[in-house]
Amino acid sequence: MKRLLATFYVAGLTMGVFALTMLLPLLVAYVGDDAGFTAFLDGFLLAFGGGAAVWLVTRRGRSELNARDGFLLVSVVWVSLPLLASIPFLIYFDRAGIPLSFTDAYFEAMSGLTTTGATVLTGLDHLPASINLWRATLVWIGGLGILVLAVAILPLLGVGGHQVVRAETPGPMKDERLTPRIASTAKALYAVYFGLSILCLVAYRGVGLSWFEAWCHTATTMGLGGFSTKDAGFAYFDSVPLEIVSMIFMTLAGINFATHFNALRQGSLRAYRTCPQTVPYLVIMLGAGLVISAYLYFRGVYHDPLQALRYGMFHTISVATTTGYATVDYAVWPLVAPLTMLLLSGFVTCAGSTGGGIKMIRAVLLTKQARNELVVMLHPHAVSPIRMGGRLVSQRVMASVLAFMMVYGLSIGVFTSLLLVSGLEPITAFSAVLATINNTGPGLGPVGPMGNFAILTDFQTWVCTFAMLIGRLELLTVVVLFTPMFWRK
Repeated sequence: MKRLLATFYVAGLTMGVFALTMLLPLLVAYVGDDAGFTAFLDGFLLAFGGGAAVWLVTRRGRSELNARDGFLLVSVVWVSLPLLASIPFLIYFDRAGIPLSFTDAYFEAMSGLTTTGATVLTGLDHLPASINLWRATLVWIGGLGILVLAVAILPLLGVGGHQVVRAETPGPMKDERLTPRIASTAKALYAVYFGLSILCLVAYRGVGLSWFEAWCHTATTMGLGGFSTKDAGFAYFDSVPLEIVSMIFMTLAGINFATHFNALRQGSLRAYRTCPQTVPYLVIMLGAGLVISAYLYFRGVYHDPLQALRYGMFHTISVATTTGYATVDYAVWPLVAPLTMLLLSGFVTCAGSTGGGIKMIRAVLLTKQARNELVVMLHPHAVSPIRMGGRLVSQRVMASVLAFMMVYGLSIGVFTSLLLVSGLEPITAFSAVLATINNTGPGLGPVGPMGNFAILTDFQTWVCTFAMLIGRLELLTVVVLFTPMFWRK
C-alpha cells in the first residue's frame, strides 16, 4: 500500500504541473477574446483541483520510487493526463452545441500527448485559436515526456533496446531507483528540444507562416505529432519552402536527442557517425524516399520528376518519422508506396527521439542477431557475440528485444482482429492499428491522410486509443501490469 501511495503522490504532482500548461491557451483565449476562454478556465480549475486532491490524499506516502514502481507510474500518468487534457474539449464543444463524446475527446487528447496525430475533429479552420493551440501544445508537451521516458526511465525498467543507448545519455543515472538525479538528464535533453523548437519556429515564420501558425506547426513537428490547424493540413499552404523546413526538422526530431546533445557538446558531427542508430536511420529513410519518388515517376503518378521527388520525399519522411503531415492524398497512390511508408514508421526513428514504433536500435539488434544465427548454422561451434557501438550487448537485452517484438506482433494481430470483427474492412483495420500503435497518425482508406478517425465506432476508437497508449509506453511497460507476478510482494 505504501508503494501505491508513493506512486500516486508523484502522479498527483505531475497532474498539478500539467494543469498549469492550460494557462497558455487560457491567455490566448483571453487576449483574442475567443470562445475557448471559459472552457480553459474551468478545465484548469478542474485539472489542478484533481491533481491537488490526489497529492493531498497520498502525501503521507511520499518516498523514493524504484524501477518496479516506475511501470505503474508511467502508466498512471499517461492514462490520467489525457483525461485532464480532454476536459477543455468536452466543455467547449458542449457549450458550442457541437457533438463530441467523451470517447472522442479522450482519443483526441491521447493522440496529442502520445504524439500520434490521429484526429476525430473536423472544421479545424473554424475552431477558436485556443483550441488549436491546445491540440498542438499537447503534442509538444508529449514530446517532452517522451524524452524522459525513452532515455531516462525506460532503460532503467529494462525495456529491451533502450539499455543499449544508456551510455550515450548525458548526465548521471542510477540503475535501481528513479531519483531526482534523472532531472540532470532531462535538463540536457530539454535544452536541445527547446533549442531546436526555437530554430524551427523562426524557420517556419521565415517561410511565411504567422507566429501562431508557426508555433502550432513547430510543436507538432518537433513532437512528430502531425496535428495541423487546417482540415487540409499542409496542403492548405502548398509551399515548397515550408515543406523543406518541415522535412529538415522532422528528420532532426527523429534522431536520439542525446546524440544531438553530444554533438553540440563536442562541437563535432562525429557523435552522429558513431551513433549506432543515426546512420541507418538516415540511409534507410532518405533512400526509401528516393526509391518511392522514382516509383511514382515511372508509374506515371507524377509526370514531372521534381514533382515526384517533392511529394515522394516529403511523405516518406513525414510517415517514416511518425509525424503524419500530408500535402496530397497518398492513399490513392499504388498501394505499395503508402504501405511501404507505413511499414517504415514501425522501425525507422531512433530510440531517444520523439518518434514512435519499435525504434531503429531494435531493428539493428535484430539484424545482428539474425546474422549471428546464420553464422552459427554454418559454424556450430563459433562464438559470435553481438556488439553495438563497440560495446558487448548482453543476452538479457537481446531476450528483452525478442520478447518486445513478440508482444509487438501479437498486439498488432489482436487489435487488427478486434477491428475486423467490429466491421472494418481489412486495409482500414490493419492500417489503423499500425498508425496508432506506431504513433504515426493517418492510416489508409477512410482513416487516411485526407480522412480521420471520426468514422470509427466507440469500440473501435477505444481499441485505437489503447493501441496508442501501449505503443508510446513501449508495450511491455503496460503489459507487465496485467501479470499476477507484478502485484505479488
